[in-house]
Amino acid sequence: MIDPQFRGAGKLRRAMAVASRSASTDPAGLQDAVHHLASIHRPSASAGEREAAEWIAERLRALGADARIEEERAHGGYWWPLGLLAGAGAIAGVLARRGGLWRVPGGLLAGVAAHGIADDVGGGRLWFRRRFLPHRPTYNVVAEAGDRDATRTVVLVGHHDAAHTSLLFDPRAGRALNGIPWVLEHVDSTPPLMFPVFGGPALVALGSLLGDRGAVTLGTLLSAATAATMAEIGSRPVVPGANDNLTGVATLLGVAHALQTRPLEGLRVLLVSTGSEESFMEGMQAFARRHFGELDPRRTHVVCVDTVGSPELVLLAGEGMLLMREYPADFSDLVAACAQDEAVPLRRGMRLRNATDGLIALKAGYPTVMLGSVNELKLPDNYHWPTDTAENVDYSTVLDAVKLCDAVVRRLAARAVGSG
Repeated sequence: MIDPQFRGAGKLRRAMAVASRSASTDPAGLQDAVHHLASIHRPSASAGEREAAEWIAERLRALGADARIEEERAHGGYWWPLGLLAGAGAIAGVLARRGGLWRVPGGLLAGVAAHGIADDVGGGRLWFRRRFLPHRPTYNVVAEAGDRDATRTVVLVGHHDAAHTSLLFDPRAGRALNGIPWVLEHVDSTPPLMFPVFGGPALVALGSLLGDRGAVTLGTLLSAATAATMAEIGSRPVVPGANDNLTGVATLLGVAHALQTRPLEGLRVLLVSTGSEESFMEGMQAFARRHFGELDPRRTHVVCVDTVGSPELVLLAGEGMLLMREYPADFSDLVAACAQDEAVPLRRGMRLRNATDGLIALKAGYPTVMLGSVNELKLPDNYHWPTDTAENVDYSTVLDAVKLCDAVVRRLAARAVGSG
């Protein structure tokens, strides 16, 4: 974690920079890009997502990258998979509570539901939704820049779809933490929202096995509450998604502009904006199926950029909805060193109890880092809320993300050239 005095100086520096910026200091038109894309209704795997992908690809081509759109298949939501599995957990609980032989089918059904939820939220095979739920097209943008003939690659990943809102994401809950200084001082991870989602069916299965009626009852109630929550999320509108994650898209555009202005040798740069990230990384899963076989983990680094429009840039130490996976220390140290060299304020040590596209690369064995941002409550601004508009983005942090990503790319290129 950076020194508080340095972080305060960084905030002052950024505030002064924002006040003095003109159009000429934003040569890639990043603010205009966020404003334009935020005006497009972009649910996962939708016509709006495709419109956004086409616009991003065209902008990347104008910035000198070889960009294409890869159409994939995705379910496009997480509320149906989790809601149905949680509903199965509740039904299993009703069966198990009858006792006797009913505990056997109840426990089995609950175990299958718990396994399906763990797979879905953990960046697994998504077997339940892929086998039982309908799918539709989703759209990934893949652009190639840098040294196209290089044997080493860095993949920069953002996403352009937007999330549904929910009462679950009401920012007033986060602001309530402001009155509990101890929590803000000592907690460096986001709330584990998926623990009760998995815990409901898991408790039913365990209670059925042990004959524990109390565990079955609690698991049934949690499963029913989860199903109701997922139904509420599915009924809500889609937010503009400016911070989450058009700021990541803007970072890709900024890096593309930097590479056009100052070309580099020794490193191929893939700029990837995925669709259907908000449906538990389905776009990134599709990118992995299509491309990971040709990307050697020994010669490939991955930088995920997600929600970098809050006041303080963050380099995550780990993430995962159920199982926390740590990001590699050596690559994280390289990014932190670049931040120090570029005078970019960077918080370290935080962990995310959600999941981003970075998790898919991390699980596949790639050296990966994830850049995000937080406010004074250690939360991303306007997360999954209707106020996630282009006007509420901290563009100074976005420009810091561009600066840092460009520095990381050039550091990796220099290493590649030096190693031959």
